[in-house]
Amino acid sequence: MTPDTVALPTPAVRPELSAAQDETPYQQYVYAYPHQKAYRLQDDGPLLTELWAKERLDALSLYVHIPFCEMRCGFCNLFTRTGAPEEVTGAFLSTLERQAVATREALDAAGRPVRFRLAAFGGGTPTYLTADELIRLCDVCEDVMGADLSAASWSVETSPATATADRIAVLADRGATRVSIGVQSFLEDEARAAVRPQKRSEVDSALERLKAARFPVLNIDLIYGIDGQTERTFRTSLDAALSWEPEEIYLYPLYVRPLTGLVGRHAVTPADWDDQRLRLYRYGRDYLLSAGYQQTSMRVFRRPGTAAVEDHDATGISEYNQQAGMVGLGVGARSFTTDLHYTTDYAVAVPEVRRIIDDYIATPTERFRRAQWAFAMNGDERRRMHVLQHLLEAGGLAPAVYERAFGTRFEDDFAAQLGVLLDRNWVRPDAAGTLALTPEGMARADAVGPMFFSSDVRARMAAYQDR
Repeated sequence: MTPDTVALPTPAVRPELSAAQDETPYQQYVYAYPHQKAYRLQDDGPLLTELWAKERLDALSLYVHIPFCEMRCGFCNLFTRTGAPEEVTGAFLSTLERQAVATREALDAAGRPVRFRLAAFGGGTPTYLTADELIRLCDVCEDVMGADLSAASWSVETSPATATADRIAVLADRGATRVSIGVQSFLEDEARAAVRPQKRSEVDSALERLKAARFPVLNIDLIYGIDGQTERTFRTSLDAALSWEPEEIYLYPLYVRPLTGLVGRHAVTPADWDDQRLRLYRYGRDYLLSAGYQQTSMRVFRRPGTAAVEDHDATGISEYNQQAGMVGLGVGARSFTTDLHYTTDYAVAVPEVRRIIDDYIATPTERFRRAQWAFAMNGDERRRMHVLQHLLEAGGLAPAVYERAFGTRFEDDFAAQLGVLLDRNWVRPDAAGTLALTPEGMARADAVGPMFFSSDVRARMAAYQDR
């Protein structure tokens, strides 16, 4: 498909999408498709041996979810518990090891070599674990799962309070290739407004230790859309981040989700808040581009020449790069096979999170041999996942690749969505026919992504009861 051969869909197929896209540009952060709210509990889920029997096993990804933090930020709707004592974290690691044994046995049952190319520790905050617990976790990944962390592209999330010298030493010694630190704002008053109290001195000390460890990739997370935040204050955080010369900077729009600490505290009206976030996004984007960074998705900015290390967000999912072959360990971790995505239970509310972690610790090993909460992936859902993981990246979607993968044409399968995107100049084909988001389309990626959700996924997410 070239610019001259793009066929616009007839207007009759577009109104249902046009109305939806006139709403906020901040609808849904699509880090993986479908969202966990579309998963459902399986009474007698399939055996992992069956799920992995026909999968490619020589280029797997390992994701370990550590559901613990020292504090809960006001914007956080991730599956995590604060202040867990060592008896809980120790019991969690013992259960994770039992889960790893059952999982590795399922992989070995296929009778083919198993190799992990990627690894990620997410959460939560993996470095909430003590240095000794991190060593134990690495040992489980290597000795039980068989992942060579020193050879894998391996990403770890940390925070200013937990990026201590002894923990960093463990990560460096075991070969972590990317460490991401959630700073969010270098201004203490903005951090408090986001219900993330932290001292600037603590942030700078943590970054100094991380830089001294010389990880191949250092990422700094920043948030825009905080109450009272302006271009001037955002520039203060951008300049502070740039002074550390990180290989990556992630810019996240602030969301206020149900059951989180910012509910009822965020004073800006929805329309004004959208204007603020779009304005700050454009300012931050242009500022980082002028500083020599390259934009690879709505959130990700990377220095040219950065080592080829896979980028992951706090969930461990590579930014829009979801694919079959991810093996998850730990409560809340997701696993992806071609035909089924599966995980454990998860929640946001404190009592539910604690209950689920306790239930996970008490889970019999036999239960880990079957998928629990799951979503079946048919051909239509795989098409949608392919679109999301390519269109939302700077490289764009190649219709010819899509057609070779699925035997149908993208412009036929998603004529309505393509029509809206072309009409609004949110996507543009290049000379080779690759469809890439325009700068304005990239700014609205969190509205573009949900356009490709199936009706089934939408219905399941709408029926999900937040807890």
